[in-house]
Formats: sequence, C-alpha cells, structure tokens
Amino acid sequence: MENEDRYLHASKPKFECLLFDLDDTLYPLSSGLSVQVTKNIQEYMLLKLGIEEKKVPELCFSLYKDYGTTMAGLRAVGYNFDYDDFHGFVHGRLPYNLLKPDPVLRGLLLSLPIRKVVFTNSDMAHTARVLSRLGLEDCFERIICFETLNPTNKENVPVEEDDTELGVPRSSTISGTNEYMSEPNDSSVLPRTPVICKPFEESFEEVFKIANINPQRTVFFDDSIRNLQTAKRLDLHTVMVGSSQRIEGVDHALESIHNIREALPELWEAEGKSENIAYSGKVAIETYVKA
Repeated sequence: MENEDRYLHASKPKFECLLFDLDDTLYPLSSGLSVQVTKNIQEYMLLKLGIEEKKVPELCFSLYKDYGTTMAGLRAVGYNFDYDDFHGFVHGRLPYNLLKPDPVLRGLLLSLPIRKVVFTNSDMAHTARVLSRLGLEDCFERIICFETLNPTNKENVPVEEDDTELGVPRSSTISGTNEYMSEPNDSSVLPRTPVICKPFEESFEEVFKIANINPQRTVFFDDSIRNLQTAKRLDLHTVMVGSSQRIEGVDHALESIHNIREALPELWEAEGKSENIAYSGKVAIETYVKA
C-alpha cells in the first residue's frame, strides 16, 4: 500500500489548472485593440462624466495604475455610473475585426490535458466577442469576468459634488466596507473601490472559490506585472505574456502565448495519464457570484 501511494503521488501532474487573462494575453498588444479601449475610456470620461479634457489622459492613466482598471478607480474617487453603460460605451464600439482566428493557439489549448479557465476584468459581452473572433470559444472550462465578481444588480453608490483640484468628486463610503484600502505591492493607502478586480487579492481569492482552484497547482498567464505579482504572493505559478524579460514575481516570460510548449513542456506531462480534456459547445461564462 505504501508503494502504491508513492506511485500515485509520483504520477500526479504538477499542475491541474491553467488560469488565463484575456486582453493582450490571448491576443497580442500589437493587434491595436487596447489602444482603442483606452481611447473609448477617455471619451467616456470626457463626454459622460464631464471631466475636463486636459485632465482626462493623466487621470485615466493614474487610476488604471492604482486600481487595475480605470473604471475601478473612477468609482473609488466618487464617480457614479452604470457599469453596463460604461462597458457598452467602451467595448461596444471596438473594431473587433482587428482580431483574427488563431488556429495555432487553439491547437495548443485543445492539446493541453489540464483544466483551462479565463479570468478577466473585462465584461461578459466583450469576453465572448474576443474569444469568438479568435476561434477559442470552446477551449475553456469556464469564464470568470466582470459580472462574475461584480453583480450588476448592486445599487450604485451616490456621490458628493465636485470639490477637488482635479475636478474629481469626494469619495463616498461604500456600505459594508472600509473607506480606504492598501494598494497592491505598495504601502500607500487609497480610497476603496466597490469594484472587485485584478490586481487585488480579493478578486483572486473569489476566483479560487468559484472555480475550485488550488493556487499551488495552477499556472497564471497575464501581461500585467502587478497582476502577476499578486498571483505570486498567493502561490500561483506565474507567466508573463508579451515580454521575454523575466522580472521579480514572474516564473516564466513569453514573447507570445504561442511559446507555451517551449517554455512549459511539463504542462503536457499529464497527457496519457488522464482523460483528454475537451470542451464542446459554448463555454460556461460565470455571470454572478452569491455573497
């Protein structure tokens, strides 16, 4: 019996789940889609939120840097808006024709005998369109997106009038949470955002529960170093996509997602030891999580 237990332990694959970011990870930054996303976000800030034009670019960048998404930052500093309206404006007008089918990546994903999950800050509609354009809609066990972690039936929080130098409203206290939060990888303190998203640990921990993920046996692919550093603190094996330069918090660095097999051949070690994992039909997109 002891020898049998040792054999089972030795034959157990090192990893049991692959967790993928979506934008600029499953397709390259060079596609140009991200540039259009930034342009649309800044137009939303100008046209819908009435932020002074000359302040929009700097504020957009600083909120993205602090909160992982500009949307999360806008809510943190007090702007109140409908999530669906924001996503519809930002993603609804994107030139998705910039994305082309990727049969190479599709072949790689389908050949991997391991669970595959997408974890993105983007909304459900955008995620579905991107995967469809890439021809990857049936390559994943499930999709965890904005709506999964941020049910849209939550009431938006009222805000105060503008009174800061940047023209940003005073931050409201979010019911049931602390008013301030620590920034990931930093000692500074920020106004708390009601949006749950990467790079904050809370979002990863929710994903672990929803998808029944063991972080110590999971590989996380992302293009954001901040997301990867958070993942590393939570014991995930981390892979930077879009750069060949490996830095602190990153176990592997891939110039392209197409380089998975060369960099991580061990991911295929389960092949032949377990049933072939394939997903037929439409992928399961998680749209909510019960508190």
